[in-house]
Amino acid sequence: MMNISSLFSFLFLFSVPQMGSSAFTANEFQTAVLHKYHLSKTLIEYNEKEQAIQISMHLFIDDLEETLRYKGIDKLFICTKKESADAEIRIAEYISQNFQLTINDEIVKWDFLGKEASEDLIGVWCYLEIKDVKELKSLGVSNKLLLEVFEDQKNITQISGPQNKGGYFIFQKGQYIDEVQF
Repeated sequence: MMNISSLFSFLFLFSVPQMGSSAFTANEFQTAVLHKYHLSKTLIEYNEKEQAIQISMHLFIDDLEETLRYKGIDKLFICTKKESADAEIRIAEYISQNFQLTINDEIVKWDFLGKEASEDLIGVWCYLEIKDVKELKSLGVSNKLLLEVFEDQKNITQISGPQNKGGYFIFQKGQYIDEVQF
């Protein structure tokens, strides 16, 4: 079975045009960065020892910036030396409007811990956490990230819950809410 990182890498690699050598030319690099597919990946893990839900979310920077521009928020320069002072706040606000969780049928708020550029510098990892989760019977996810701008956007979500139970979801326009029972 393929894990979510392998699936995401596989999908991204096949969205990049075949190149003649291992070195990118300027045009090949631009083509690779302007990817054909619009994907995000989210890993939601229940840490029983810490009684917390820890969330790692990967978004392509260009897709996130385009979506924020669509909402009237421009010139954030995410994960660059020119990054706007309020970039992290704007990202957290956008995520809070488009990514919600319910635990045991109750809507919960998460804390935005921070962000960092992905190793390839074309994505951003955002980290969220929910503390004081003593018991996890069900986890509902609403993931509408980037759906308002990209018709083909897919939000791949992997959940790892108590006793190694979990699930995978692929959210898209018109289908962005699901739940897993533990």
